[in-house]
Amino acid sequence: MFGYQYFKFQPSEYVLRYKRGKIVAEGAGLSFICSRRSTSLAVLPVGSIDTPFIFQETTADFQSVTVQGQLVYRIVDQRKTAAMLDYTLKLRDRGYLSEDPKKLPQRMINSVKVLSKKKLEHMTLHEAMRASEILAQSILEELRGSGEIEQLGLEVLSLSLLDVLANKETTRALEAQTREQILKTADDAVYQRRNASIQQERTIKENEYNTEISVEQKKRQVRETQLEAEQIVQLRQNQLREEQLLYAIKLEEKRRELTELEAENARLQADARAYGLKTAMEALEGVDAGVIQSLASVGMQPGKLMALAFQGLAENADKIGQLNITPDLLREILQGEDIHAEAH
Repeated sequence: MFGYQYFKFQPSEYVLRYKRGKIVAEGAGLSFICSRRSTSLAVLPVGSIDTPFIFQETTADFQSVTVQGQLVYRIVDQRKTAAMLDYTLKLRDRGYLSEDPKKLPQRMINSVKVLSKKKLEHMTLHEAMRASEILAQSILEELRGSGEIEQLGLEVLSLSLLDVLANKETTRALEAQTREQILKTADDAVYQRRNASIQQERTIKENEYNTEISVEQKKRQVRETQLEAEQIVQLRQNQLREEQLLYAIKLEEKRRELTELEAENARLQADARAYGLKTAMEALEGVDAGVIQSLASVGMQPGKLMALAFQGLAENADKIGQLNITPDLLREILQGEDIHAEAH
């Protein structure tokens, strides 16, 4: 078996076995015996390939940035990849005949770099530093739709941008600017807190003043109401006094009218009595005095009659010798007068 060799490959290795320029066998993890003179082998990795990268680009505002990240891809069409790149294996030491397997990661990085350059040309430094995730997603989508990647038989699994950094001088300037902005923001926050505190204190003072003004207004309204009530009471009292005065005046006028009426009546009665007396005197003119006295004694009480009798006796005393009047006679006369008075 001179010139023959046994080959055994791992499951992570995809083998293309060529004989006289044609593929006679292919698959992952193959094992076989072949002649080194008539057989050539292309071995490609099956699993994913992690390719870190770091490069510099320029933003729209002419600022240099460093793009750092990692690309993950895998070979999905080994025949296409083997047709585009030389993955021929050295049968003696199992090394590759060409440098193409090492160039593939750089070709992928170059694709990422081209797309990054195109994106960053439309971004400012601040936008680029804040948009690493958006930038990575955009580049990944374009890589997956790239015809070159498809021709190579590759599939891009993921792309992550770890950071988009400015150079040291720019970073220090940005840090200083950011620090100043932070300090300014802190100062503004302190000012705003103080201003808010002053405004709140002013609001409290205004509320206190407004409360005092409201209280004073209420007090004034109460005083005005009390004054109005007192004025109404005083007015009512004045009206009552006026009414009482008017009533007293009217009453006094009535009394005066009654007094005048009574005086007039008394005068009329006196005139009537005087007229009657005058008429009586005129009628009795020329009549004997004894007759007049007899007429006057008609209906007179016993006491008065006795008084007249005594008066007559007194007038004729010179003609009377002796007159005896007993107490019994006087008592009977007085008792009769009392009975006469009770009957009336």
